[in-house]
Amino acid sequence: MIKAFAAKEPGGKLEPFEYDPGQLGSEDVEIDVESCGICHSDISMLDNDWGLTEYPFVPGHEVVGTVAAIGDNVSSLKVGQKVGLGWHSAYCNDCRTCESGDHNLCQSAQMTIAGRHGGFAEKVRAQAAAVIPLPEGIDPDKAGPLFCGGITVFNPLAQFNLPPTSEVGVIGIGGLGHLALQFLNAWGCKVVAFSSSEEKKQEAKELGAHEVINSRNSDELEAAAGRFDLIISTVNVKLDWNTYLSTLAPKGRLHFVGATLEPLDLEVFPLIMAQRSVSGSPVGSPATIRKMLDFANHHNIEPVTEFYSFDEINEALDRLREGKAHYRVVLKR
Repeated sequence: MIKAFAAKEPGGKLEPFEYDPGQLGSEDVEIDVESCGICHSDISMLDNDWGLTEYPFVPGHEVVGTVAAIGDNVSSLKVGQKVGLGWHSAYCNDCRTCESGDHNLCQSAQMTIAGRHGGFAEKVRAQAAAVIPLPEGIDPDKAGPLFCGGITVFNPLAQFNLPPTSEVGVIGIGGLGHLALQFLNAWGCKVVAFSSSEEKKQEAKELGAHEVINSRNSDELEAAAGRFDLIISTVNVKLDWNTYLSTLAPKGRLHFVGATLEPLDLEVFPLIMAQRSVSGSPVGSPATIRKMLDFANHHNIEPVTEFYSFDEINEALDRLREGKAHYRVVLKR
């Protein structure tokens, strides 16, 4: 039996829960969970905002731990190895996207917290292909958020082969945005933070922003017209997207990694006349996650983290739900 924390209904408190995982699959590994980040996606799933949640629901998809057991066909990992597990726990491994290395786009990919039980537990299981060894030098206590928040903002840099000469804006300096600033700065870009919080201005610069634009100041936004090669939006709320489109340079891209649920209200002519584009992306493939971890290790990039024990799990969730987290929350033993 695996001991975990689960909710029995949408928005419910997490309570002790046990389940029998059955026999370990031949392609799978079992991980002793040592820490697990709390992502806003855990709350969205807990509340069934996306209509995907099955109850009892065990959240947790930013797992760091040690391999406790391996399936008969697993040769890529060893018992005792320090590893991480993110949003995906399995892939089909034989579709066109998997064969091209885009496992994160596999239509049959299994989510760690949908259709299976996640990492707010003593142990978690996943397909070996989705479990990533942790490089020496990365703080394992802080590594969990890199497996979702980190790869979410790193993936566009890798996918678009972003030139280091690019000028890039980041909307929202929170759990995702504070990592985006660090990655972009280390990538070599000129980095500009869009933030409505004057309190975050100095910290945004310390994290890697060369400049901060007050997103509530129309004069500052108008002065930024035509500047950016890329803007990454990390927020999940509706904004005046046409204003941000106007700050893109010709051929610039407005890219969404924050899951805003409201339809985008966009004028077409600013897209056509300047050949701008709008796009989005999920987390990255296992290969891109490895690249991200190596990059973070090389440049000493890590999330700003608050720690709670697993026994404080509901308190930690409430802190994130109330927007008080600074910036990522990790449960650890």
